Amino acid sequence: MDTTRNTVLEAWMAEHGYSSNSLADAVNRALEQLTGRPGGLDGSSVRDWKAGRVTWPKSATRKALEDVSGLPAIALGFVPRGRTPSTPAPPQQEDPDMKRRTLVGGIAAAAAAAAAPGTATRRIGMSDVDRLQKRFAEIIASDHRHGGQLGIEQRAAALADEALNLQNAGSASQRVRSSLYASAAAFRSSAMWAAIDGRRYDVAKAHMREAQALAEMSGDQAIKFRIWSHAGTMYRHMGRPADAFAANDVARNLHLTRRDPLFASLGLARQGAIHGAAQDRMGTRRAFEQAQEAMLRADPADYRPVWMLAFYDQAELDSLALSAHLALGDYSTAEYHAHRCLSALRPHMIRSRAITTTRLAHAQLAQGAPDAATATAMKVPAEAATQHARVTRMLQEFGAALRATAPGSSSAQTWTEHAATWRMAA
Repeated sequence: MDTTRNTVLEAWMAEHGYSSNSLADAVNRALEQLTGRPGGLDGSSVRDWKAGRVTWPKSATRKALEDVSGLPAIALGFVPRGRTPSTPAPPQQEDPDMKRRTLVGGIAAAAAAAAAPGTATRRIGMSDVDRLQKRFAEIIASDHRHGGQLGIEQRAAALADEALNLQNAGSASQRVRSSLYASAAAFRSSAMWAAIDGRRYDVAKAHMREAQALAEMSGDQAIKFRIWSHAGTMYRHMGRPADAFAANDVARNLHLTRRDPLFASLGLARQGAIHGAAQDRMGTRRAFEQAQEAMLRADPADYRPVWMLAFYDQAELDSLALSAHLALGDYSTAEYHAHRCLSALRPHMIRSRAITTTRLAHAQLAQGAPDAATATAMKVPAEAATQHARVTRMLQEFGAALRATAPGSSSAQTWTEHAATWRMAA
């Protein structure tokens, strides 16, 4: 069959950084927003568009593609049925001066330049989103080193505001606008997590509400999952398991968890931790068995957002199992998962190592091994012991339990002297 390549679509995809597979994924997400059902496109569908084998996609697909691109289908080189294809016009080129314009001087300066009389409207692109995402990766790395710090919360919240300001700094395609809302939601959810980790729960709830609104505007299922999953963890830490189950169920019921077993695994592992807090032994065991099975089914090569890749792995699954079995009073199983977690933790997970080490000390003490428990607790770095709210509280509880179970022992004396050095260093 004689076909004419859709060079307009090819040029648009190249300009905006889309591969056939990534454009298919973006249109599938837009279809799900439109119809409530996931789209069934793949890379071969888009290759058919580019090759001219499909010149006029179905109406719902066209609308989804228009939502992604911000352009009518005809402007992307598609030809309505019954019309003869004409030679496609070349895509409109950006003003070279506009391409050279950057964010130097800050977001406010860019917005002012876009609004100034007699100047061209600034075009916001994926490169602007990428710059924000690189700075987000730095915040994620800082969180894994320190965790719970007010400075991390403030930096993440400021970055969310910057992403929203960028929305008003110029024109953008629907794809870019959705990405900016998703980025703002991700940044705000990191502020929420830092507040949770620092036990600032009222502030965390305020970040949560803002993040949820931004996530809805983005249509991004991955960030919706992250926010609701964080909410479940927050309520678990607050001792409200019913609310924790409800929030985590919102995350687990997203279509994303049926499409990607790794998201399903995280949802199940956090569900297992909530079952532990609720003293449900059978529910805990079942949830972690299912979480492990889902993790084994996950394809490591699949695309996932930076926040997911940065923390969820076998070590995190074992960390959640450790938390659950500690809450259940199953201390030998908790110790087993603690050792597994510590052996698999990546080097950048400094905060997680401090938390896991502290929990291991609790598990050992509860099994009647005060000397081993004290030696373990003393491995927690002074910075984490004094500056991370969760670790500080758990170590205080460890000291109280040690003095109660082994009063006057050499272990209790050693711990008291060691803890005093942290207080002096703080």
